[in-house]
Amino acid sequence: MLATSANKRAFAILKKSMAPSDQLNIGAIGINGMGWTDTSAALKIPGVNLLAVCDVDQNVIARQLKNYASMGKDAATIKTYTDYRKLLDNKDIDAVIIGTPDHWHALIMMDACMAGKDVYCEKPVGNSIGECRAMVKAQQRYNRVVQCGQWQRSEQHFKDAVDYVQSGVLGNIRTVKVWCYQGWMKPGPVVPDSAPPNGVDYTKWLGPAPTRPFNASRFHFNFRWFWDYAGGLMTDWGVHLLDYGLLGMKSPVPKSIAALGGRFAYPDLYEETPDTLTTLYEFDNFNMVWDSAMGIDNGPYNRDHGIAYIGNNGTLILNRGGWEVIEEKQSEHKVSKPFAPVTDNGIDKHLQNFVDVVKSRKFEDLHCPIEAGAHVATVAQMGNIAYRSGKKLAWDAVNEKFTDASVNQQYMMKEYHNGYKLPQV
Repeated sequence: MLATSANKRAFAILKKSMAPSDQLNIGAIGINGMGWTDTSAALKIPGVNLLAVCDVDQNVIARQLKNYASMGKDAATIKTYTDYRKLLDNKDIDAVIIGTPDHWHALIMMDACMAGKDVYCEKPVGNSIGECRAMVKAQQRYNRVVQCGQWQRSEQHFKDAVDYVQSGVLGNIRTVKVWCYQGWMKPGPVVPDSAPPNGVDYTKWLGPAPTRPFNASRFHFNFRWFWDYAGGLMTDWGVHLLDYGLLGMKSPVPKSIAALGGRFAYPDLYEETPDTLTTLYEFDNFNMVWDSAMGIDNGPYNRDHGIAYIGNNGTLILNRGGWEVIEEKQSEHKVSKPFAPVTDNGIDKHLQNFVDVVKSRKFEDLHCPIEAGAHVATVAQMGNIAYRSGKKLAWDAVNEKFTDASVNQQYMMKEYHNGYKLPQV
C-alpha cells in the first residue's frame, strides 16, 4: 500500500509539473483489437492520460484493464462504460479513439465531434459512401481534429517511395497493382445461433445494423466478413493499400469500376464478403488493379501484400516491409534500387501526429485527415458495390454518384436500424 501511495503521489507531482496544454485526456471506444493497440500507442506519449474506456463486452474491458495495470498504471482510476454516449458526456475527456466494428464508426465519430471531442477513428472511416460524406461534413461543421487510422501515412519509407514514384524516374506508369493475400485470415465455421456470451450487450453491439440472432461466427474479429458490419478484405486492408496507389498517382476517383470474385477459398465457412476478388479501376491515364485472396500468402513478387507501380523504365514495389525498384529489362535507363527496409513504427508516429495536432490545432499537419480517409474508403466501397451489383459501373465525378440510379439507391447509403440515425449536418 505504501508503494502504491508513493507511486500515486509521484504521478500527481509529475502531472502537475506539466503545463495544462501538455495534458490530453482520452477515452477509448471499442477496445478489443486495434482500438487497444491505438490506445496503447497514445499512452506512450507524455501527457496523454486514459480516463475512460467503453466496450459492449465486459470480458474485453476486464482483459484490457489488466493490460493497463501491467503498464504500471492504476486501472482503478479508469471509468468504464457500455454506452459510448455516456463516455462522450464526460467533460474531462478531450479526445476519443474509436476502434469499434466498421458499422459504428460514422455515428460515433459524428456524435463525438458534436460533443466537442477530437477523434482518432480506425479505418475504414465509413461503411458506405454516404457515411463517408457525412463524416467529412461533421468534421467541417464542428471543427474538430479527426485523424483516420491509416498509419502507413506516418511511415517514412512509404513517403520516400511515393516521392520516387512522382519523380518520374519510372517513366510512364500505365498500371498500378494493389494486392492483399492473407493466408492466416479465414472466416468462422457455420455454427447455430446461440445466446450471447455472458458479459456481452449484444443489442448495443448491433446498434444501427439489422437485428439478427447472435452467432459466434459473426462476432468480434469475424464481423469483417458480413455486409451488415463491414466490407471484407477490400475495406479491411484495401483502404491501407489502395490509399498508396491513389497517392502515388495523385488520383481523384476512377471513371469506371468492374469487379469479379466469390467465395472460392472457404465455401463451407461462414462469410458473405468474397474471399477472392479482382477489381479493375479505370482512371484517365492508367488502370489500377485490386487483387485479394484469403488463405494464400504467395502473392505477386512473392509478397503477401503490396503496391506495384509499373512504369516503362521500372517497377517500384512497396509494402509494410519496405520498397525496391526492379529495372525494366528493355529500358535504356538504369533505375534499379536495392530494397529499402522499414525503419520506424507507423502506429506510434501516427498517434503522435494526432496528439501534436490536437495541441497545436494546425489541422494541415494531420497525416490522414478525414477527407483523405473518406476518399480511399469511397474508392474501396466502389469496388465492393461493383462486385455486389454485378455491373461495370461508371462514376459521374461532377454529381458524385454512379450513372446507374438503381445502384445509387441501393448502395450509396447504409440503412440504419433499431432507432439509430446519423445526425443531420
